[in-house]
Amino acid sequence: MSGLSSLAGLFVAAFAAATIIPAQSEMVLAGLLLAGNHPVVLLLVVATVGNVLGSAVNWALGRGIERFKHRRWFPADATALARAQRWYQRFGRWSLLLSWAPFVGDPLTIIAGVLREPLWSFLLLVTIAKLARYIVLCVIVLNAS
Repeated sequence: MSGLSSLAGLFVAAFAAATIIPAQSEMVLAGLLLAGNHPVVLLLVVATVGNVLGSAVNWALGRGIERFKHRRWFPADATALARAQRWYQRFGRWSLLLSWAPFVGDPLTIIAGVLREPLWSFLLLVTIAKLARYIVLCVIVLNAS
């Protein structure tokens, strides 16, 4: 894979992994780290930007999705939506520092949109969380090789 296409692949994998699409970016990043063809900082930036932008898509979906909560196809019933909203309101925007976590991260970013978290604070906290996760992954992969 050429340099630019491997970076594009990392971006797409990171973007998709942050959305409701089932995908994983960690293996792509690990493979590129082990290949050693790109500076680590560049790989961190590409993965983080892709992942944060994917989370921003979730936030935008959240901003508009609540109007469909009474439709049969809506993915959560009113009780589950209310519970998620209470949880987010209890822990507030700081819960977005868990946006990197499997299973809870993507729903958190959607709920942040539903509850109208300001975009600036959303992007700041999600970027911190996603970057920290990728830094930890880089340290683990590079120290294991």
